Amino acid sequence: MRQRDKEKSNKTTPENTKHPTQEPGEEIYSLEDILAEYGTRRSTVRTAVPVNSPLDQPEGKVLAFPRRPVPTPQEEPEDSDAPEEPETASSPDQTEQEPESSSPQQEEEEQEASQEEEEEDAGEDDSGVVEFPPEESLLSSLLKRLGRKADRYADQMFQESEEMDEEEIRRLEELIPGTDQEDEPPQPQTPSLLYRLLHRPRREEPMPEDIAPQQLARTYGKGLKGLRLRSLAIFLLAAVAIFQLLVPALNFVWLPPLDNYQIQVWIACGLLGAGFLLSADVLFTGLARAFHGKVGMDTLCALSVIFTLADGLVLAMVQNREGQLPYTAAVLVGLFFLTHGTYHQKCGLRLACRTAAAAAEPYLLTLDEGKWNGRDTYCKWSGVPNGFGSQIQTDDGAQRIYRRYCPILLLACLLFSILSSVAANRPEYLLWCLSATFTSAAAFGSALVYGRPFHKVTRRLSQTGAALAGWPGLLQTRKGDRVLIYDGDLFPPGYVEFNGIKVFGDYSIERVLSYTATLIRDSGSGLTKLFHDLLRAQGGLFRQADHLCCYEGGGLSANIRGYQVLVGSASFMNLMEVPLPPGLNVKNAVFCAIDGDLAGIFALNYSLHDGVFPSLDALLREKVGPVLATRDFNIIPAMLHQRFKLASDKMDFPPVERRRELSDPEQPHNPILTAVLCREGLVPYADSVVGARRLRRATRFGAILTCVGSTVGVLLAYYLTAVAAFGSLSPLNLLIFLLTWLLPVWFLTSWVPRY
Repeated sequence: MRQRDKEKSNKTTPENTKHPTQEPGEEIYSLEDILAEYGTRRSTVRTAVPVNSPLDQPEGKVLAFPRRPVPTPQEEPEDSDAPEEPETASSPDQTEQEPESSSPQQEEEEQEASQEEEEEDAGEDDSGVVEFPPEESLLSSLLKRLGRKADRYADQMFQESEEMDEEEIRRLEELIPGTDQEDEPPQPQTPSLLYRLLHRPRREEPMPEDIAPQQLARTYGKGLKGLRLRSLAIFLLAAVAIFQLLVPALNFVWLPPLDNYQIQVWIACGLLGAGFLLSADVLFTGLARAFHGKVGMDTLCALSVIFTLADGLVLAMVQNREGQLPYTAAVLVGLFFLTHGTYHQKCGLRLACRTAAAAAEPYLLTLDEGKWNGRDTYCKWSGVPNGFGSQIQTDDGAQRIYRRYCPILLLACLLFSILSSVAANRPEYLLWCLSATFTSAAAFGSALVYGRPFHKVTRRLSQTGAALAGWPGLLQTRKGDRVLIYDGDLFPPGYVEFNGIKVFGDYSIERVLSYTATLIRDSGSGLTKLFHDLLRAQGGLFRQADHLCCYEGGGLSANIRGYQVLVGSASFMNLMEVPLPPGLNVKNAVFCAIDGDLAGIFALNYSLHDGVFPSLDALLREKVGPVLATRDFNIIPAMLHQRFKLASDKMDFPPVERRRELSDPEQPHNPILTAVLCREGLVPYADSVVGARRLRRATRFGAILTCVGSTVGVLLAYYLTAVAAFGSLSPLNLLIFLLTWLLPVWFLTSWVPRY
């Protein structure tokens, strides 16, 4: 059979066969050539990967592999025009004589097999069916596909590199500043069931009425002086109660008649009653919140005052617990910190409202979701502070934690007191157990967690012209890690000045200044006010410009009355091939060219505010990355690093189109305000961002710390009351325990404004 194939191939070679349409010198590829190139393995299912054309073909020839489906072989009719010639040649293997010992059955099987092969060969030759290439594994086909893609990419890369001039590439790299590109947003993943259960959307509380900041400032300012005086009076009462405990603890004795135990108890009750009257408004507020389903630490403090006063009265008239006094000192100290924290919070609210009302149209600070590179970004924009009055009246973060945890403490105090007294057949100790457990639960630092740092941060921000907009704005700061920096933040009005003006050619200074000021105004650059003031001083007017374009190289172009005007930096002029004077050495300037000729140079002098350096350092320490959304073509990272030694490598510099989008005054913003800014510059902007983030973290951590201290205190009080350990649960020991848990909260609240 192999010999027959060779004979056929010899008969059909291009040298021996002529095609009717064949031209001289043209080669014709036969079926045997195709099969010899692609193989002869049969495949009834088309699963092989197509193979590229042979590499040894003449140039200009493309041999397409047939892609029609394989027809099923059919029997040829008997009266075929081209009858099959019988095969007479055999392979060398078949010419050898078989051994005589072979059986007739084996001979018949071999004859049948040879007949089947002849029929298959005849059907293959007559039907014209072309076999597909051999099957390839998935891995090999994948590797070949990747190899072809790599070859095409390499060819294209080398072709582009050959087409572009290396000197031109270096020239563009020097003249065009590098920019940061945004990453592709990741594909959203379907959250798991556990995640959905843990992050269920909470029911939104109705916001209070949006009252004007001026009116709120007057409301919060009422009674502040009186509250401060009453807080000082409670402090004096607490000092007397502590002195009453220290006298016997230091082995001193009272002189008659103060050495009488009943008189000492009545004195303690009198001190507590006076403190209750001085703080009645704060205590009633805590009780009223409990009736509205908002049990807080002030509610527990009010209940501790009531139960301790009742226990002292019973102790003065009936009982004598081994000479133990009621917990007057601990309760009075708790009342002092409660009123002191309330005073701090009201002072902060009043000051924030006064600052917000200082400007008619201040800047608003918001945290916009996914603003830059898919990250939540702080933005500053001009507008009316709608919603500030309602946000400032909402509960702070500590109160939101307390109203979820304090009901548990309230039930625990009631249950443990009953178990320690009534369930232990000691009902006469019920008031003592209630007084001990509720006093242990009312943490001293509960009112200081938010009120004290909020007042200190607000006082610092008010000096720079900023005010925080309540807890709803602070709550969102946990997600923001980028902040947009604009022209006026780095160089507010007055920090960019003219250093000289030079006009070239026959152009008048008024014309050059008008053209330049018009393009700068239309682009929204931070130099608008500077050029507007100079234009007004020169008696010039703005012109009508159309087809304004912004270039990545740091410049602008527009048409003014048929003239092509270019305004930009020196690098932009070199990029646009505008000839500059030889020996020109101007670092920061605005160049103007009309119809390709240099018309004027405006030298500028940039100077940074003293607060820019510490503000940027504070932002970077808070892991908030600055994003330059500037429109002044002179403000680029290279200029900030070379001229002012700023950490420009830690700043993001978007492309010019993206910078214009980020600084667009008409873009939508988050309706929830973070702060209100009444002054220009980076100092109030950065201080508000950093102060809001630190205040949120300190409030959350301090609230959790006080809840842990209250829990530990309630458990210890339950154990000591259950064993009737009057000496261990003395008023002085309980006071020391509560003061110990106050220290970390005090230091934490003092840390917040120190940045």
